[in-house]
Amino acid sequence: MSEPVASHVDGEAIFSLEHVDFAYARDGKPRTVLRDVNFALFPAQKVGLYGPNGSGKTTFFRCITGLARPQRGMVRFHGQILSREKDFRELRCKVGFVLQHAEDQLFFPTVLEDVAFGPLNLGLTPGKARQRALETLEDLGLAGFEQRLTHRLSGGEKKLISLATVLAMRPEALLLDEPTNGLDNDARQRIIDILRGLSTARITISHDWDFLAQTSTEYLTILDGRLTSCAPSFAHAHMHAHPLGNEPHEHEI
Repeated sequence: MSEPVASHVDGEAIFSLEHVDFAYARDGKPRTVLRDVNFALFPAQKVGLYGPNGSGKTTFFRCITGLARPQRGMVRFHGQILSREKDFRELRCKVGFVLQHAEDQLFFPTVLEDVAFGPLNLGLTPGKARQRALETLEDLGLAGFEQRLTHRLSGGEKKLISLATVLAMRPEALLLDEPTNGLDNDARQRIIDILRGLSTARITISHDWDFLAQTSTEYLTILDGRLTSCAPSFAHAHMHAHPLGNEPHEHEI
Protein backbone atom coordinates (compact mmCIF):
# COMPACT_ATOMS: atom_id res chain seq x y z
CA MET A 1 0.00 0.00 0.00
CA SER A 2 1.58 3.27 -1.08
CA GLU A 3 2.06 6.28 1.19
CA PRO A 4 0.76 9.75 0.31
CA VAL A 5 3.12 11.61 -2.00
CA ALA A 6 3.59 15.04 -0.47
CA SER A 7 6.33 17.05 1.15
CA HIS A 8 5.93 18.01 4.80
CA VAL A 9 4.04 21.28 4.65
CA ASP A 10 2.39 23.04 7.56
CA GLY A 11 -1.33 23.68 7.33
CA GLU A 12 -4.35 21.91 5.92
CA ALA A 13 -4.27 20.27 2.50
CA ILE A 14 -6.33 22.02 -0.15
CA PHE A 15 -7.29 18.66 -1.63
CA SER A 16 -6.12 15.09 -1.37
CA LEU A 17 -6.52 11.72 -3.07
CA GLU A 18 -6.48 8.55 -0.97
CA HIS A 19 -5.84 5.08 -2.41
CA VAL A 20 -7.31 5.99 -5.79
CA ASP A 21 -7.56 3.41 -8.56
CA PHE A 22 -8.85 4.33 -11.99
CA ALA A 23 -9.29 2.15 -15.07
CA TYR A 24 -10.75 2.75 -18.51
CA ALA A 25 -12.82 0.09 -20.21
CA ARG A 26 -11.34 -0.72 -23.60
CA ASP A 27 -12.59 -3.54 -25.85
CA GLY A 28 -14.50 -4.89 -22.87
CA LYS A 29 -11.36 -5.08 -20.73
CA PRO A 30 -10.24 -2.62 -18.03
CA ARG A 31 -7.03 -0.67 -18.59
CA THR A 32 -5.73 0.56 -15.25
CA VAL A 33 -3.96 3.92 -15.41
CA LEU A 34 -3.88 4.86 -11.70
CA ARG A 35 -3.06 2.39 -8.95
CA ASP A 36 -3.36 3.16 -5.23
CA VAL A 37 -2.57 6.84 -5.79
CA ASN A 38 -2.15 8.98 -2.68
CA PHE A 39 -1.48 12.69 -2.89
CA ALA A 40 -2.14 15.93 -1.01
CA LEU A 41 -1.58 19.48 -2.23
CA PHE A 42 -0.87 22.15 0.36
CA PRO A 43 -0.89 25.95 0.03
CA ALA A 44 2.09 27.39 -1.87
CA GLN A 45 3.28 23.98 -3.16
CA LYS A 46 4.49 24.06 -6.76
CA VAL A 47 4.61 20.56 -8.18
CA GLY A 48 5.87 19.56 -11.62
CA LEU A 49 4.38 16.34 -13.03
CA TYR A 50 6.20 14.46 -15.77
CA GLY A 51 5.50 11.15 -17.48
CA PRO A 52 5.14 9.52 -20.88
CA ASN A 53 2.02 9.98 -22.99
CA GLY A 54 -0.78 7.73 -21.77
CA SER A 55 0.69 7.32 -18.30
CA GLY A 56 -2.36 8.84 -16.58
CA LYS A 57 -1.32 12.45 -15.91
CA THR A 58 -4.45 14.09 -17.29
CA THR A 59 -6.60 11.33 -15.77
CA PHE A 60 -5.06 12.27 -12.41
CA PHE A 61 -6.30 15.85 -12.92
CA ARG A 62 -9.72 14.59 -13.99
CA CYS A 63 -10.03 12.52 -10.82
CA ILE A 64 -9.12 15.54 -8.68
CA THR A 65 -11.86 17.62 -10.30
CA GLY A 66 -14.50 14.89 -10.43
CA LEU A 67 -14.55 14.73 -14.22
CA ALA A 68 -13.51 11.09 -13.84
CA ARG A 69 -14.66 9.02 -10.87
CA PRO A 70 -12.23 6.43 -9.49
CA GLN A 71 -13.29 2.83 -9.05
CA ARG A 72 -11.64 2.83 -5.62
CA GLY A 73 -10.47 5.45 -3.14
CA MET A 74 -11.65 8.95 -2.33
CA VAL A 75 -11.04 12.63 -3.00
CA ARG A 76 -11.14 15.19 -0.21
CA PHE A 77 -11.43 18.98 -0.40
CA HIS A 78 -10.31 20.75 2.77
CA GLY A 79 -10.71 17.43 4.55
CA GLN A 80 -14.27 16.77 3.39
CA ILE A 81 -14.94 13.64 1.34
CA LEU A 82 -16.39 14.46 -2.08
CA SER A 83 -19.03 12.01 -3.24
CA ARG A 84 -21.65 14.01 -5.15
CA GLU A 85 -21.48 16.24 -8.22
CA LYS A 86 -22.46 19.17 -5.99
CA ASP A 87 -19.38 18.55 -3.82
CA PHE A 88 -17.07 18.57 -6.84
CA ARG A 89 -18.62 21.78 -8.17
CA GLU A 90 -17.42 23.49 -5.00
CA LEU A 91 -13.90 22.18 -5.57
CA ARG A 92 -13.94 23.31 -9.22
CA CYS A 93 -14.71 26.87 -8.09
CA LYS A 94 -11.53 26.86 -6.00
CA VAL A 95 -9.20 24.62 -8.03
CA GLY A 96 -8.66 26.05 -11.49
CA PHE A 97 -8.06 23.59 -14.33
CA VAL A 98 -6.23 25.06 -17.34
CA LEU A 99 -6.81 22.64 -20.20
CA GLN A 100 -4.10 21.56 -22.63
CA HIS A 101 -5.97 22.97 -25.63
CA ALA A 102 -7.00 26.59 -25.06
CA GLU A 103 -9.80 26.34 -27.62
CA ASP A 104 -11.59 23.91 -25.29
CA GLN A 105 -11.75 26.64 -22.65
CA LEU A 106 -12.73 29.65 -24.77
CA PHE A 107 -16.26 29.76 -26.16
CA PHE A 108 -17.46 33.39 -26.11
CA PRO A 109 -16.96 35.88 -28.98
CA THR A 110 -14.81 38.33 -27.01
CA VAL A 111 -11.97 38.00 -24.52
CA LEU A 112 -13.84 40.01 -21.87
CA GLU A 113 -16.84 37.67 -22.00
CA ASP A 114 -14.60 34.63 -21.61
CA VAL A 115 -12.64 36.04 -18.67
CA ALA A 116 -15.75 37.36 -16.90
CA PHE A 117 -17.63 34.06 -17.21
CA GLY A 118 -15.99 32.41 -14.17
CA PRO A 119 -16.58 35.35 -11.80
CA LEU A 120 -20.21 35.49 -12.95
CA ASN A 121 -20.60 31.82 -12.07
CA LEU A 122 -19.18 32.56 -8.63
CA GLY A 123 -22.09 34.93 -8.08
CA LEU A 124 -20.48 38.30 -8.80
CA THR A 125 -22.71 40.95 -10.36
CA PRO A 126 -22.08 41.67 -14.06
CA GLY A 127 -20.35 44.94 -13.13
CA LYS A 128 -18.06 43.31 -10.57
CA ALA A 129 -17.35 40.37 -12.87
CA ARG A 130 -16.34 42.79 -15.62
CA GLN A 131 -14.06 44.65 -13.24
CA ARG A 132 -12.50 41.40 -12.04
CA ALA A 133 -11.88 40.37 -15.67
CA LEU A 134 -10.28 43.72 -16.52
CA GLU A 135 -8.04 43.55 -13.45
CA THR A 136 -6.94 40.02 -14.32
CA LEU A 137 -6.10 40.95 -17.90
CA GLU A 138 -4.07 43.92 -16.68
CA ASP A 139 -2.21 41.75 -14.16
CA LEU A 140 -1.20 39.39 -16.99
CA GLY A 141 -0.06 42.21 -19.27
CA LEU A 142 -3.14 41.83 -21.48
CA ALA A 143 -4.79 45.21 -20.93
CA GLY A 144 -6.53 46.24 -24.14
CA PHE A 145 -7.43 42.65 -25.09
CA GLU A 146 -10.95 42.81 -23.67
CA GLN A 147 -12.79 43.54 -26.94
CA ARG A 148 -10.62 41.37 -29.16
CA LEU A 149 -12.29 38.44 -30.89
CA THR A 150 -11.16 35.22 -29.27
CA HIS A 151 -11.07 33.19 -32.47
CA ARG A 152 -8.63 35.66 -34.03
CA LEU A 153 -6.04 35.41 -31.28
CA SER A 154 -2.72 33.66 -31.85
CA GLY A 155 -2.06 30.33 -30.18
CA GLY A 156 0.05 31.98 -27.50
CA GLU A 157 -2.58 34.65 -26.86
CA LYS A 158 -5.31 32.01 -26.53
CA LYS A 159 -3.20 30.16 -23.97
CA LEU A 160 -2.76 33.35 -21.95
CA ILE A 161 -6.47 34.11 -22.09
CA SER A 162 -7.36 30.57 -21.01
CA LEU A 163 -5.09 31.10 -17.99
CA ALA A 164 -6.79 34.45 -17.34
CA THR A 165 -10.23 32.81 -17.32
CA VAL A 166 -9.08 30.62 -14.43
CA LEU A 167 -7.12 33.26 -12.51
CA ALA A 168 -10.12 35.61 -12.61
CA MET A 169 -11.83 33.16 -10.24
CA ARG A 170 -9.07 33.71 -7.65
CA PRO A 171 -8.44 29.97 -7.19
CA GLU A 172 -6.70 28.39 -4.22
CA ALA A 173 -4.86 26.00 -6.53
CA LEU A 174 -4.10 25.55 -10.22
CA LEU A 175 -3.95 22.43 -12.38
CA LEU A 176 -2.07 23.20 -15.61
CA ASP A 177 -2.01 20.61 -18.39
CA GLU A 178 0.91 21.21 -20.79
CA PRO A 179 0.64 25.03 -20.59
CA THR A 180 3.50 25.65 -23.04
CA ASN A 181 2.61 22.99 -25.61
CA GLY A 182 2.97 24.44 -29.12
CA LEU A 183 4.04 27.91 -27.97
CA ASP A 184 6.89 29.94 -29.42
CA ASN A 185 9.74 31.07 -27.15
CA ASP A 186 8.23 34.49 -26.39
CA ALA A 187 4.83 33.09 -25.36
CA ARG A 188 6.52 30.32 -23.37
CA GLN A 189 8.60 32.88 -21.49
CA ARG A 190 5.49 34.93 -20.68
CA ILE A 191 3.87 31.86 -19.14
CA ILE A 192 7.03 31.22 -17.11
CA ASP A 193 7.12 34.82 -15.87
CA ILE A 194 3.44 34.72 -14.89
CA LEU A 195 3.73 31.43 -13.01
CA ARG A 196 6.90 32.49 -11.21
CA GLY A 197 5.02 35.55 -9.98
CA LEU A 198 2.13 33.51 -8.54
CA SER A 199 2.09 32.18 -5.00
CA THR A 200 -0.92 30.00 -5.81
CA ALA A 201 -0.41 26.28 -5.16
CA ARG A 202 -0.23 24.32 -8.40
CA ILE A 203 0.48 21.11 -10.22
CA THR A 204 1.88 21.49 -13.73
CA ILE A 205 1.96 18.70 -16.29
CA SER A 206 4.71 19.19 -18.86
CA HIS A 207 7.19 17.30 -21.00
CA ASP A 208 9.40 20.41 -20.94
CA TRP A 209 11.91 19.78 -18.14
CA ASP A 210 13.47 23.22 -18.46
CA PHE A 211 10.04 24.81 -18.05
CA LEU A 212 9.31 22.67 -14.98
CA ALA A 213 12.68 23.58 -13.49
CA GLN A 214 11.78 27.29 -13.71
CA THR A 215 8.23 26.98 -12.37
CA SER A 216 8.23 24.09 -9.88
CA THR A 217 9.96 23.27 -6.59
CA GLU A 218 9.23 19.55 -6.41
CA TYR A 219 8.60 16.86 -8.99
CA LEU A 220 6.45 13.79 -9.47
CA THR A 221 6.06 11.17 -12.16
CA ILE A 222 3.63 8.34 -12.88
CA LEU A 223 5.17 4.92 -13.42
CA ASP A 224 3.02 1.83 -13.90
CA GLY A 225 0.03 3.78 -12.62
CA ARG A 226 1.72 4.86 -9.39
CA LEU A 227 2.49 8.42 -8.44
CA THR A 228 6.03 8.76 -7.14
CA SER A 229 8.50 11.50 -6.27
CA CYS A 230 11.35 11.95 -8.71
CA ALA A 231 14.60 13.89 -8.69
CA PRO A 232 15.12 14.84 -12.34
CA SER A 233 18.46 15.70 -13.86
CA PHE A 234 17.58 18.66 -16.03
CA ALA A 235 19.07 18.81 -19.49
CA HIS A 236 20.62 22.17 -20.34
CA ALA A 237 19.33 23.91 -23.44
CA HIS A 238 20.09 27.35 -24.79
CA MET A 239 20.16 29.37 -28.00
CA HIS A 240 23.00 31.58 -29.13
CA ALA A 241 24.85 32.81 -32.18
CA HIS A 242 27.84 30.65 -33.07
CA PRO A 243 30.36 30.66 -35.97
CA LEU A 244 29.61 26.99 -36.61
CA GLY A 245 25.90 27.67 -36.94
CA ASN A 246 23.85 24.59 -36.20
CA GLU A 247 26.80 22.18 -36.54
CA PRO A 248 27.60 19.97 -33.50
CA HIS A 249 30.26 21.59 -31.30
CA GLU A 250 31.68 21.44 -27.81
CA HIS A 251 32.04 24.07 -25.12
CA GLU A 252 35.17 24.51 -23.02
CA ILE A 253 34.48 24.45 -19.29
